[in-house]
Amino acid sequence: MLVLKVKKLKKTYKNNTNKTNALNGIDFTVGQGEFVGIMGPSGSGKTTLLNVLSGISKPTAGEIEILGQSVKDMSKHEMTLFRRKHLGFVFQDFNLLDSLTLEENIMLPLSLESYESEERYKKVNKVMTMFNIVNVKHKYPYLVSGGQQQRAAIGRAIINKPDIIFADEPTGNLDWKSSNIVMNYFERLNLENKNTILVVTHDPFTASYCKRIIFIKDGLIHSEITNNDNDKQIFFDKILENLNNIGDEKDDL
Repeated sequence: MLVLKVKKLKKTYKNNTNKTNALNGIDFTVGQGEFVGIMGPSGSGKTTLLNVLSGISKPTAGEIEILGQSVKDMSKHEMTLFRRKHLGFVFQDFNLLDSLTLEENIMLPLSLESYESEERYKKVNKVMTMFNIVNVKHKYPYLVSGGQQQRAAIGRAIINKPDIIFADEPTGNLDWKSSNIVMNYFERLNLENKNTILVVTHDPFTASYCKRIIFIKDGLIHSEITNNDNDKQIFFDKILENLNNIGDEKDDL
């Protein structure tokens, strides 16, 4: 079953004097239960692609279908409801509310639905147990580590069981140890819960946890690789080779 279908997707930014083609006609699909990474040089269109797919930004042309529904022409209100029901989001900056505890941050999406209080706490406790952050559930984001914040952010993203999780540089603000922990949890979500995950990243280590990588350059798909060997080290080496082939910036590595 296809969760995401993208066809001839284009995005153009205009101002008074310039026109920038961020996406130049991208085609790809993501099936249910896939763990897909999007990589490419700085300015290649990675973040623009994620913003367009998630409905944050409107495409200039092309088609986007999520669960067989065209999202391109949805109104702002329709897209808000669709995102709340079907999509989960994880960001580089965590985007947790400092005025709420980790438990309350994870519970936030449930407060928009008709769950009884007891059921909400039960769901949140299950998620926090999965991510090993029950011991800090009453702490505020600024009192815990970046890795714990990101695990809480992932918990918030999956609490409503979305059909696809979009993650934008989820390890961008984490050290190596925390990145490893966070990506292990993403891997667990994919393998055990069969969550469909789409990750935008510039980091080869983060990307090595994915099962398929789509490389884009200048707003077009440049190449694609799949981890057929289920070996992260071999896949990591392939990622580096592909980044080198498309001329990724050394600073990104």
